[in-house]
Amino acid sequence: MNNEDTGQRAAAEAIERGGSGGSGGLSVADLLARVRSGTPPTASPATAPPDTAAPAPVPPTPASAPARTVEEVAAVIATAAGSHLPGGRLAVDADFFDAGGTSVQAVELVAELEAELGVECDLDEVFADARPVSLARRLLATTAHADGPVAAQGAGPVTATPLTPAAAAPAAPAAARHPAPAEEPYTRARREDLDQILADLALADRLPFTDVPEPVPPRRILLTGATGFLGSHMLLDLLRHSDAHVYCLVRAADEEAAAARLGEALKGYRLPWSAEVRRRVTVLPGDIRRPRLGLSEERWQTLARELDGVVGVAAAVDFLRGYHSLRSGNVLGALTLAELAATGRPKPLHHISSIAVFNQVGITAMGEDDPLAHADRLISGYDQSKWAAEVALRRARDHGLLVTALRPGGIGGHTRTGAYNPQDLSSGLISAFGRFRTVPAFHYLNAAPVDWVSRVAVAAICEPDAWGYDYNLTGVPNTLDDVVRDMALGGMHVRVQDWDEWRTGALARLEAEPVPELAFLSRVLSSPTALKLCEATLKGPAAGGERTAALVDALGLPPAARYDARAQLRTFERLAEDGLARLPHKDDQPYLWFAETTEGHVGPVGAAADTPCSMALTLSIASMYQLVKERRVDVTGEVSCAAVHPRPLTVERGDIWVRPDEGIPQRHGTTHQLLRYRLRLRDADGGLWWLEGRKHARARRDVWRQTRALTVEIGRQGEAARLIGEVVVPADTYVRDQIDGIRVDPSLTAREKRAAKLTWLAWFGMEMGRGLLGPFARAAADLLDLRRTPTLTEQHR
Repeated sequence: MNNEDTGQRAAAEAIERGGSGGSGGLSVADLLARVRSGTPPTASPATAPPDTAAPAPVPPTPASAPARTVEEVAAVIATAAGSHLPGGRLAVDADFFDAGGTSVQAVELVAELEAELGVECDLDEVFADARPVSLARRLLATTAHADGPVAAQGAGPVTATPLTPAAAAPAAPAAARHPAPAEEPYTRARREDLDQILADLALADRLPFTDVPEPVPPRRILLTGATGFLGSHMLLDLLRHSDAHVYCLVRAADEEAAAARLGEALKGYRLPWSAEVRRRVTVLPGDIRRPRLGLSEERWQTLARELDGVVGVAAAVDFLRGYHSLRSGNVLGALTLAELAATGRPKPLHHISSIAVFNQVGITAMGEDDPLAHADRLISGYDQSKWAAEVALRRARDHGLLVTALRPGGIGGHTRTGAYNPQDLSSGLISAFGRFRTVPAFHYLNAAPVDWVSRVAVAAICEPDAWGYDYNLTGVPNTLDDVVRDMALGGMHVRVQDWDEWRTGALARLEAEPVPELAFLSRVLSSPTALKLCEATLKGPAAGGERTAALVDALGLPPAARYDARAQLRTFERLAEDGLARLPHKDDQPYLWFAETTEGHVGPVGAAADTPCSMALTLSIASMYQLVKERRVDVTGEVSCAAVHPRPLTVERGDIWVRPDEGIPQRHGTTHQLLRYRLRLRDADGGLWWLEGRKHARARRDVWRQTRALTVEIGRQGEAARLIGEVVVPADTYVRDQIDGIRVDPSLTAREKRAAKLTWLAWFGMEMGRGLLGPFARAAADLLDLRRTPTLTEQHR
């Protein structure tokens, strides 16, 4: 068995020469197939160095026991990994995650390998490259550093061979071309990753040359990634805002299974999968990771002739896996789509890239035309794969291919449906912010809701004048102050911590109180490579989007708005339903409160109200969420009424609804509800009582009194009302208690206190104004009703 690195180098050399042998060249499909599998176009067996030192056993065995070779260790790993996969087996050169393995299964696999092989296995090594043969080589190399040389693999050396494409002349040693600087770990990309990236970039030079496509809106579009979060929303936007028929490439065994998978994905994101949608969608079972997308030759050629556009959304979004594990889908898949776009009739390629192409710690600008990050400064495999795909497609532009790069940042939940991506890093971080009430210090969060990202991306796809440019679909960045203020107004007051302090605290809490839905965030915060991605994300500058803003303005689309608390409201509710977040609760410490006193009289139902009754209440809100969503205020305090009990009754639970039922009139269209009180009372003897109260608006001149007068009914728990009457807020206490007397959580800053107070007053004043205006508007409409046909008045209907 030839050394895999040697095979990859031979493949790269064949690419540079245009194929193996002196005549003929390799097609892009052949090259993709061979680079994917690691099989060289031409490879000669490597010669083992003489006088190989005695190998160190793995695991430790008696001195007489033979050393394990790479093939033997790879076979053990493949057997263990296969037991976690649906098919029950894994080839030694196949990627564990591509075969269906998950992050949780990777953790279990590491524990099994440590027990089976007797060596310590780093989880990050599995994520970096999850092929058994590669993992075996690295495990043996690690053991060699600790215990001495290891056994050779077959006739080839165990040491890695550079993967960088080379000319016919002997290549310089990898160490000479990529010297390892003496600096802290995880500040530069691994040498083997860089070598593989360079080999993959060379594939773009083998793409066919093509002409400029006809500048007309597309009528037949190939869409990959339609089962993903962004792709599913883009599919519906393509159907809504164009006349195109969409071909969806879905990973499945057959067309029936592919259609079922697409339908389940759309329904999971609360999107329609109706007969009308199915009529304009053709589902193609295939795989972005396979040559020619896993399609038959006939289907490939048909698409090459008939398609008007190719949209590549599919990508493996995993911040733990390494470049080798992600490249087949994220890089080679993009090149396969480029080959399809360049084959047959010329077609534009619209590539969903990512703002991750700038994820270098310390980068100073992330504009649409700014230089991308340095490849050797990208540590995360995801960042590397998105960078390599975009750079390779830039090379494809030199072949005449019209490539549009669309770069989302963090993709937030839908502003109306609340649908979200549970594996999105932004969603995980925001969930942790709300759950733990702490946030790490950051510069900007470049995130936008999925409905805006999808709509703008589809607009660029359907507008020929927008083709061929780079766009940052990041919306309006959130600053640290923005996030803290939004969460404070939502009743979730947070502390700002240093990144390391926040990470340590979040991991400790997740370990003490595990949240299954946030398990992926625990793994991200524990991974040194993923931490570099987080650090670059949180410390990076604001992404610029001038070209995107101009496109949005030219097409009359809704402009980008900050992804604030109101936009996140439905998503937070969905996150809370799924256990990823915690919404403010009635029992939480209130952050704004004030007093209300009322005085009046009540009496038995049907009799005169002559018994004094008063209430001393405290009205509070735990969050603006309960106002925006429920229009509800919490109530505590006491009710004094001698007709009920000689001693004051305590409010056990109380609520006030502002403009309940949207202020719909109760009687004859002339009485509109302003406020509704509902209190559960307990007397000194333990008896339970209830109190219902209402403030009404009428088309009368005593508006000031209407805002203060409360009609009340009181009865025993489970019984009808015994007492009825009216209580009124004294005019001299209203302003003193309910405006000047507002109190705010003392932990807030003076600026936040003012903002909270003014927000409450503005909201409550607007609601009361709408409630008071209703009956007057109705009366005015009746007075101005000049219809000749006599109709029954509202009073006599």
